[in-house]
Amino acid sequence: MKKLGLLVCLILSTTSVAFAKGDAEAGKAKSLTCSACHGGDGNSLIPMNPKIAGQHEGYLVKQLTEFRLASRTGGKEGRNNAVMNGMSAGLSDQDIADLAAYFSSQDQKAGEAPEDIIEAGQALYRGGNAERGITSCISCHGPNGKGMGLAGFPVISGQHAEYTSSQLKMFRNGTRANSHNGMMADIAAKLTDDDIDVLSKYLSGLY
Repeated sequence: MKKLGLLVCLILSTTSVAFAKGDAEAGKAKSLTCSACHGGDGNSLIPMNPKIAGQHEGYLVKQLTEFRLASRTGGKEGRNNAVMNGMSAGLSDQDIADLAAYFSSQDQKAGEAPEDIIEAGQALYRGGNAERGITSCISCHGPNGKGMGLAGFPVISGQHAEYTSSQLKMFRNGTRANSHNGMMADIAAKLTDDDIDVLSKYLSGLY
């Protein structure tokens, strides 16, 4: 299972992500409306809102573009989120590129994992669970959770546990369906609530 996951990720990593050239300084000037939820530098202080500081530029472009698409299709396409759909509705391609360039250039602030879940979290993250058909997270997100920018796999380390948990549950129940070839839906479908809790808390302290 681990080898299969690595093979899939290696194949996907050869796919380039094309997007407009972003200007970080222009993005900073445009980021004021983002700061209420994500913080001025992308380090959200609200556990249910993601840290976007240091996230891969291409991934941020993809998400903003898909939020905008959802706003224009009534949620039938793209990534549907009531707040983000509204925030992205009026963004141009250049706005999206500039915002992505700015937030990707910022440094993510460290999180912390509870000591009592580290062993179980590390085992699931690094080894998956062959018996239950769960691919290891490390296959696509790397040993430190930094993902693969060119393949579109995001940074997931240091993230608020509450946010990570909510997204895994959304992948599992189908309310979020914008991962590569539905990969995250397939993986999340096999995760229990306990798995999600342990992984989310483990990732918050991974660096």
